[in-house]
Amino acid sequence: MGSHKDPLPTPTTQRGRDGLAAILTRPARSLIALDFDGTLAPIVPDPEKARAHPDAIPALAALAPKVAAVAVITGRPAEVAVKYGGFADTPGLEHLVVLGHYGAERWDAVSGEVTAPDPHPGVAAVRADLPGLLESEAQGTWIEDKGHALAVHTRRAPDPQGTFDALRAPLTDLATRNGLIVEPGRMVLELRPPGMDKGVALSAYIRELGAESVLYAGDDLGDLPAYAAVDKLRSDGTPGLLVCSGSEEVTELSERADVVVEGPEGVVRLLQAIATQAT
Repeated sequence: MGSHKDPLPTPTTQRGRDGLAAILTRPARSLIALDFDGTLAPIVPDPEKARAHPDAIPALAALAPKVAAVAVITGRPAEVAVKYGGFADTPGLEHLVVLGHYGAERWDAVSGEVTAPDPHPGVAAVRADLPGLLESEAQGTWIEDKGHALAVHTRRAPDPQGTFDALRAPLTDLATRNGLIVEPGRMVLELRPPGMDKGVALSAYIRELGAESVLYAGDDLGDLPAYAAVDKLRSDGTPGLLVCSGSEEVTELSERADVVVEGPEGVVRLLQAIATQAT
């Protein structure tokens, strides 16, 4: 079904088919929630050069006026995601919300302002100790300071996967000593406060919005809590659709998703198709 340009994939599960049907027939009561890196933006070796897929903004601008809200849920600081996504001052995206730092920060398009709590004290301690640990343990790594969290990237190391594996234990030890947790991702280990995850952020925003159906799209292990939140909502009677922005690096999501598409380009095409067919 759908146009030749943007055919809608058929979800592989009944719950997924019910979720898509609810979104298409009652879009004004639906929340479209999306991860940023790897979902709206292609993964790149330097995270500071990540940008949304060129067709993402037009697709979101076409879809957003038809739905209750669009939320970008990311581990990045909200302002960084807004900048790299090009979300500010875009016609059609007045109802966009960016939940940064796994929901600890929030940017609303309608106000253009970020609200955020004070950083966890353990983050400052880890920030001080991390360079010395990496200097002795791992060459070619790179620290991304997110303010409320710190991410160690191994993609530039001579042996990215070997370095990733070798760092898990010492980074977990450092995080635990300072009251933080380690979140593994695609060649990245993030040290951040507990209680911040995409499932918590998604569930809270759905309650605030009063949404009656939800789509969540992600690509990485950090998206699994959001998948679990959608599964819980579905068990409680709220239709939902789980979308995986597919990659060869992470298979856990594709095994649980209702729809698997080919990376950010596939996500954009799916959003375009929903925008076209939502009544």
